Amino acid sequence: MGEVAAPVPTAPAPSPHLIFICFPGQGHVNPMLRLAKRIASKGLLVTFSSTSAVGDKLVASAGVSAGGDGVAVGQGRLRFEFMEDEFRGTDLDDLMRHLETRGRVEFGRVLARQAEAGRPVACAVVNPFMPWAVDVAADAGVPSAVLWVQSCTVFSLYHHHVHGLVEFPPEDDAEARVELPGLPPLAVADVPSFLLPSNPYKLLADAIITQFRTIDKASWVFVNSFTELEPDVVAALSAVTTTPRPPELIPVGPLIDEGSHQQQADDGGVRGDLIKAADECVEWLDAQPPCSVVYASVGSVVVLSAEEVAEMAHGLASTGRPFLWVVRPDARPLLPAGFLAEGRGMVVPWSPQERVLAHASTACFLTHCGWNSTLETLAAGVPVVAFPQWGDHIRPSSIFLSFGPTDSYKTQQTLSFSSTSLFPSLSAIAPSLFPPSLSLSSQWPPPALRSPGRAASPAPDTPSPTRPPPHAGR
Repeated sequence: MGEVAAPVPTAPAPSPHLIFICFPGQGHVNPMLRLAKRIASKGLLVTFSSTSAVGDKLVASAGVSAGGDGVAVGQGRLRFEFMEDEFRGTDLDDLMRHLETRGRVEFGRVLARQAEAGRPVACAVVNPFMPWAVDVAADAGVPSAVLWVQSCTVFSLYHHHVHGLVEFPPEDDAEARVELPGLPPLAVADVPSFLLPSNPYKLLADAIITQFRTIDKASWVFVNSFTELEPDVVAALSAVTTTPRPPELIPVGPLIDEGSHQQQADDGGVRGDLIKAADECVEWLDAQPPCSVVYASVGSVVVLSAEEVAEMAHGLASTGRPFLWVVRPDARPLLPAGFLAEGRGMVVPWSPQERVLAHASTACFLTHCGWNSTLETLAAGVPVVAFPQWGDHIRPSSIFLSFGPTDSYKTQQTLSFSSTSLFPSLSAIAPSLFPPSLSLSSQWPPPALRSPGRAASPAPDTPSPTRPPPHAGR
C-alpha cells in the first residue's frame, strides 16, 4: 500500500480589514480612533485614515507611525495611512471645499492602495461632515457605516429638521417652544447652532444636511451614546413612521479611554491627541489634596476672546483652589499679565483628560460640554460647571442638568452661565464643590490678578461631601 500523504496545512484566512476615514478635528478623531481600537481588539485589521495634516499632528503629538503593519491592539492590529491631500489652510470653508474635491480623490486612492497591498477593505467607517466618503466607498465596491459622533438627541433634531418634520422657533423669540418625540419642550437656545439662520459655517451645515439626506446609502449607523443615557429619544426615533424613517441607530458608546496604564498597554499606547498632552500634569495632581482641584477646558475648537480668557482666569483664581487649566497654544497670549507667575494652578496646552477626570484630586470640571467631554465626565462622576458655547453643546449641558439627586449620576452638579458671569459663578459654587476642610485663602486671588473693585474671595462656610470614587465603568 502506498503511503498516505500528510495533509498540507492551509494558511489562516486573513482578518477582515476595516478602514476608518475621519474628519480632521480632535472631536472626531477621539471617538473614531477609540471605536477603531475596540474593533481591532476583537481580532480585525483596522486602518485609520484622515488628512495629511492630521497625520502630521498624530505623528508629532501621539507618536503614531504611518504605513507598515501597525501595532497590536488586543487580538488584532491597528495601522495608520493618511491621505496625500496636503491642505495647510485654516479657513473652515476652504477646508470643506478641499475635502469635497481633493479629499474625495485621495480617499479613493487610499482604498485602492489597500487592495494593491493584498489587504482589500471589507467595510469603510465614515463620520459626518464628509458625506462623499460613502459614495467613494460604494464606487470601490465597499459597504460603509456612519459613526454619528454626537448624541442621539442631536441626531433626532437634525433628522426632523432635514426632512421638514419640525420648524424651530425664531431666534428672536426666547419664549417659543417646539416639541419632538422623546424630548422636553425645546427653546431656540436648545437647537444646535448649525441649524439656525445665524450660523456662520454654512458649508459645514450643508455637509451635515447632505449626510442626513443620503444616510440610507450606509449599511449601518453607529452612535457614540448608550440607550440608558437617552432612553426616551432612542425609543421615539425607533417609533417614527413618517417617510423617510430614521435609520436604526446602533449605540456603541460611550467611546472613552480609561487612561489607565493597563489600557494603554492593551491598545498599544495609541492616542489621538492632535496637540501633545502634558502628561506631567498627572504628577502635579498627585501632589494636591483629594477633591481639591478645579479642572477647566473648553476643548479643541472653542475660541474665547481676550476678555473671556481674562474673566475665566479671574474666576479660577477666585475659587482659592488649585486649578488645572487647558489653554491651547493659540490662546496662551491672551492670559492676563502675571497670571502664570502668581497663580497656584497649572496651565497646560493639552491634557490627558481621562486620567485627569479619574484622578482623586479633581473636584470639578469647567467644561464647554462637547460630547466627548460629556461622556468622559459622566463616566468619571465629576461635578460639572457647564459653559456651553455653540454647535451641539447646549443639549449635553441639559443632560447634566437632568440628573437629579435620586439619579444614579447624583454626583453631577451643574451651573450654566455666560462668560460675563463666570467670575461670580465660580466663587458662588465653590463651597458646594469642595470639602469644608479646604478653606479659601483670604489672600486669593493675589492683588495683581484682581479685577477693579474685586476683593479676595471669602472663605466658604457650607459643608460638602467629598466626591466618591470614579464610576466603575472607568
